[in-house]
Amino acid sequence: MNITSFFIYCVISTFTPGPANIVILSTVYNSGMKKAAKFTYGATTAFGLLLFVSAFLNSVLVSILPGILIVMQILGSCYMLYLAWQIYNTRASKPSSDKTGTFLSGFVMQFLNPKLVLFTLTVVPGFILPHYTSVPAVATGVIAVTLIGFAAFVTWLLFGSIFQTFLQKYNKVVNTIMAAFLVYSAAMIWM
Repeated sequence: MNITSFFIYCVISTFTPGPANIVILSTVYNSGMKKAAKFTYGATTAFGLLLFVSAFLNSVLVSILPGILIVMQILGSCYMLYLAWQIYNTRASKPSSDKTGTFLSGFVMQFLNPKLVLFTLTVVPGFILPHYTSVPAVATGVIAVTLIGFAAFVTWLLFGSIFQTFLQKYNKVVNTIMAAFLVYSAAMIWM
């Protein structure tokens, strides 16, 4: 497995603005760190759970239909290219206000987060399953991705105002760099 490409894809997918990151940022502004931390723990728990479910379902699919892995890699690569295009074309925006920064709201939101659902459905078959199929190896990959996601949430939690200012100030440069890294990650699936 190309660890660099795997890491880049995980970092870009989890650190770039998405629904959970924006709600964390908004909750810090509107309700403080404690409330945002509760939301973060809920979001992280759901993130890990979705990754484990995805890993299990993908492993079962690969064992039943070995050719499905290629299809999933193609879909994952296309999704990464789509994300690259979306990130490249994104403009800075202000986060929406959210007064419900609870563990449960963070947990439930992740199941409704299309960015996360698609990420969990692509990272396992795109990077882990082509190289590792044992339960300990796949579980280690899932735990590593969950920790990267948690680090992203904590970054948005702790450095929310600084991060938002930076993204707005250098929006086009940051988006171009992130998009280029995603294109690289999509290409590395096939290397």
